[in-house]
Amino acid sequence: MPNPPSERSQRPREPHARRPGTPATGRPPGHAAGSLKTPAGVGLAIVALIAVGIAFAGFMGGPAHDPNSVAIAGATTIPSDPASASDGPVVPTGAASPSAPPASAEPGPTSTPSPAPTATPLPSPSPRDPLVGVPVARLEKAVNSWRAKTGIPGLSVAIVWDDGRAWAGAAGKADIASKRAMTTGTGFAFASVSKMFTSAVVQDLIREGKVHLDQPAADFLPEFRLDRRITVRMLMDHRSSLPDFFSNAKIDRALQRHKNATWTAAQAWKYVPKWRPTPGSIYDYSNTNYLLLGRLVEHVTGNPLAVEIRNRVLDPLELNTAWYQGAETPRAEGATPYRVTRVRGGSRATPVAKPSTMMPFRSVVTAAGGAGSIAGTATDAARFVQAYGSGRLQGPKMYREMVEDSKFTKAMHAIVTYGLGIQVITIEGQKTLGHSGRYLGYQNTVRYLPQRGIAIAILTNQSTWDPAILLHELIRIVAPK
Repeated sequence: MPNPPSERSQRPREPHARRPGTPATGRPPGHAAGSLKTPAGVGLAIVALIAVGIAFAGFMGGPAHDPNSVAIAGATTIPSDPASASDGPVVPTGAASPSAPPASAEPGPTSTPSPAPTATPLPSPSPRDPLVGVPVARLEKAVNSWRAKTGIPGLSVAIVWDDGRAWAGAAGKADIASKRAMTTGTGFAFASVSKMFTSAVVQDLIREGKVHLDQPAADFLPEFRLDRRITVRMLMDHRSSLPDFFSNAKIDRALQRHKNATWTAAQAWKYVPKWRPTPGSIYDYSNTNYLLLGRLVEHVTGNPLAVEIRNRVLDPLELNTAWYQGAETPRAEGATPYRVTRVRGGSRATPVAKPSTMMPFRSVVTAAGGAGSIAGTATDAARFVQAYGSGRLQGPKMYREMVEDSKFTKAMHAIVTYGLGIQVITIEGQKTLGHSGRYLGYQNTVRYLPQRGIAIAILTNQSTWDPAILLHELIRIVAPK
């Protein structure tokens, strides 16, 4: 029986190699080649926006069957838990995202004026039969099997093809106490997947000539007194040498003490460890880089990052169920976050935060800023990475720069090669572009296969098991070699 995960956060960094079938334990994963060992103590898992990218296929034993209802969009609906008649079968919802947001106490988007969107909506073609050629039964089986074997509370999966086909499915519970079923319309904290959204805005500013990749970041961030050798490019590909503020153990107590507090970038910056090597000399995945990039966007545009992401990314791509947490009204009912531990005969899921319009809670999300504030459904996560990973969002020149930048981190022997706001890794023999993310209670992976024209998003409301395990199986199904 594996040890339960630590609730102390660790420095968000690339994954270590685990034995097939082992869960992510939350223990420090060891340092990737080319990464920095800092004297600062490891920090807190509640805020670990971990880039949990690669995992090997395989499972440990779990419950013999799935006791929760399962919804498969655009396909058949699996019967619900026979022991809980109140659940009932979930009506298929289809792959499209709901357009009407639920009522919420959260404030709406800031009214600060912003420039007109720089991109236009990018609708996908709609084939006559959206499921033609889609191996629906095998996808259903893979999703149900992985949830049953791991015992996780729930997950939502979306797969989008460049030819317009789309499939989405959900299994388990969004909230166990209320027996609320997971659906394809359930929202999740994207965690570090959010970095791609922040990067997309920065890339837009670069295309407009307002920012230059090799320009000192200090030009835009005078209040942080950065080493002028740190460039915008180094912030984007994690070669700045700036340690992760979430790795400071002291931030744990501060965030937990007032969970409903709203943090600023200046507050989070105070927790960045002081010891730093030469900029550009190492690759060290750090949320500090994207905290600063969010502030850079605000300095250049004069608008909150939430407004720029809305106007430049979410609205042009018609991502109607995605939102910037803490600044916008939630656009989907969120999943409750859980910690999963092994017990005799199965597993136990313990909520790590109360159901809230902020996932997992306000202090953590607002402290993360541009490193982890987006939330939404799996369908919109897949649609975003399809546009971002294919180059449709930023154009061919910026796209090439984004991907080719990974040569710097590859030269530093990074386990997960990183470009401009994107992980570039091979899975099941397929080149993939995307990102992974983890908060306490949420763990996700979102990937685009450029050679096959397929986007896959897997979002879960737990932080113990790495969904990259399921990703391997889904790629084998939809993109066999």
